[in-house]
Amino acid sequence: MSDHTHAHAPDLWPTIDALTSWLDTNRTHDGTEGTLLRILKLSEEVGEVSQAVIGASGQNPRKGVTHTWEDVQAELCDVVITALVALRTLTPEAREVFGRHLARVAERSLRTERA
Repeated sequence: MSDHTHAHAPDLWPTIDALTSWLDTNRTHDGTEGTLLRILKLSEEVGEVSQAVIGASGQNPRKGVTHTWEDVQAELCDVVITALVALRTLTPEAREVFGRHLARVAERSLRTERA
């Protein structure tokens, strides 16, 4: 595909910061309750991934095929965004926390065995 068919993606962390601020401005619950509800939002988003996979594979005989694999991709993106916003809600150092964790996971998962 050529580049002109894709919309320019915004920078990840400034966008996560902006979304977190927007949600903070428009939240109905403050404090610990608001934080916990933001984290629980992940469960809702994961459920939507499951629903899309079931719909894309036609596993519900009553409904048939109700989603596409592009719908699954979009729902997975929503999970990632929701998780990053939840992490940013817990710490202003979300970028660094995530970077360190990703490095640890990569190190233990991608390390090659030495003879």
